[in-house]
Parts: sequence; structure tokens; C-alpha cells
Amino acid sequence: MSVFIIAEAGVNHNGNIDLAKKLIDVAVDAGVDAVKFQTWKTELLVTKEAKQAEYQTENTEIEESQFDMLKKLELSYFDFKELKTYCDLKKIMFLSTPDEIPSANFLVDLQDIFKIGSGEITNLPYLRHIGSLNKEIILSTGMANIGEIEDALDVLIKAGTTKENITVLHANTMYPTPMEDVNLKAMVTIGNTFDIAYGYSDHTLGIEVDIAAVAMGASCIEKHFTLDNTMDGPDHKASLEPDELKAMVKAIRNIELALGSSIKKPSKSEIPNIPIARKSIVANMNINKGDILSSDNLSIKRPSNGINPMRWDEIVGTIASKNYEEDELI
Repeated sequence: MSVFIIAEAGVNHNGNIDLAKKLIDVAVDAGVDAVKFQTWKTELLVTKEAKQAEYQTENTEIEESQFDMLKKLELSYFDFKELKTYCDLKKIMFLSTPDEIPSANFLVDLQDIFKIGSGEITNLPYLRHIGSLNKEIILSTGMANIGEIEDALDVLIKAGTTKENITVLHANTMYPTPMEDVNLKAMVTIGNTFDIAYGYSDHTLGIEVDIAAVAMGASCIEKHFTLDNTMDGPDHKASLEPDELKAMVKAIRNIELALGSSIKKPSKSEIPNIPIARKSIVANMNINKGDILSSDNLSIKRPSNGINPMRWDEIVGTIASKNYEEDELI
């Protein structure tokens, strides 16, 4: 099955629907499977006193409350309907993560997959509600330990979502994520522990870790992207630019092809090279009929359309049944 690639536009539209449409165009051009946004009502998401994360302050270079920052980035429900229509026109899957229950209820008619952000993994009423919607679920696990993942999965499954309809993404909630904090092996631990589909939501700089994740069995990759990572906003600096997104998709599709079937056998492309690259038992000198074949008068050389050298012990010590010239196949 093909790796499901989500281009995470997130809040990189800076609250501007025209920028959001340009991000959709970039995602389409890169060849991803889905483009994802985030839907919220600021008043339902955060208190007026809640502070920004340190990375948000550093990336925006503005000291303000989360409330004020998010209010500037908020798109209306009407905007999201327009973005869904635009995605349909461009033939790309529209997704948006609801950050609270009313936004989830709004999105229920717009998408068949619900992505749960890392911040909601300990939000019992929210998890129970999303689990009851009878949709596919992608669960991000940034900041979580294995016990918290287990608790969240239990809630989702008890609420009515089957395990087969859930993919769990390993993630690290730091923008950008330092390489030494990625801990990509934990992604496989998640898959093995819960016998569940797994993937990776990436906030590192570059595309190497995404490629490695696919090689390690990720079935879903999510990556932030932007029109220009020098733009103002909390997530631009940790996002891919359009050419990088395109390069990531190309690399992932190549790795998918390269992973193959797990059966070790000669490939279609190398079969013609077998007679050229392998060897046969040949006469090392002129040999007369009746001579004993030995390690002195035999050698092993290309091509391989004679006797397989694995039969060397079987041939040495036998009697030549005909005359052989030097380099003639036995």
C-alpha cells in the first residue's frame, strides 16, 4: 500500500485564505495525497492568559499571548468550506485538524479522516467525541509516553472506532525538532506494541528523517510546508519550501519502490547479467581426452553458461571425455 503523504499547511496561511489556496496549489504540484489545515475558534481553544510556547515567541519575534497569536491566524468556517471546494477542484484531499469539539462537528461533513493533534492526546471528552464519529483517525503522539498512547487508543476504540481505522504517528512537538530528539525507533515500538498502523509527523529541518521513517515501515508521513520559510508566523521556520516538499515526495516514492517484496531472488533488470557476471569451469590449458581433470588444468572464468563452479569438487578427479582447448568451457 502506498505511503499516505500529508502536506501540513497548518497555520502557514497566516490567516489569509488566498495564501491558503496558494499552499493548496503547492501541495498539488508536489504530488502529496492530502493537504491539511487546522480549524479552531480561539475563544474555545485557549484562555486569554495562556502564554506562547518558547519556539513560537522565538519564531514570531513577538511577545504576545497564545490567544492574540491564534486570533490573527484563525480562519472562519466559511473559509474552510471554500478551501474544501478548492481542494475538490484541484483533485486533492482536504483535511483539517479540529482543535475543539464544535470545530470537529463542523468538519464532519467535509472529510473522512480526522487527524488528532498531539495536544489532544490527554483530552478525554475530545477523544471520545472523535472516536464516535465513525471516521478514519490519525493520532499524533508528540509529548506522549507509551501509557498515554495506550489510554488514548482505548478511549477511541471504546467510543466506536476500530483499531484497523487508526494510524498512530510518532512525533516530537518542537519546531524545529533537534535530530537527537527524534527517537525514530520509537515509531516502530508504537507499531509493535499496539499491533497498529504507524507513521511519522515530522518537525525536523530537511527531509532525511521522513525518508528514513518510510524505510522503517511508516505508512503515513506528515510534514509542514510553507510558501517561504522567512515569512512571519510561528511554524514557517520549521517548514519545507515548495521545492523541498516536491523533493520529499519524490524520495518517498522512490523508497517505496526500492523496498520491494521482501523475497530475495534475481530481479528482472539483473537477470540478463547472470551469464556475464558469473563464471563456469573452463580448461586452464589444452586438455586431451582421457586426462584427469585437476586444479592444475582447470580454472574458473566468465561467462557462466558452462558448468557451475559450485560443482568444482564433483568435476575435479574425473576423466576428460574429449579434447579441450585452453579457455574452453568444460
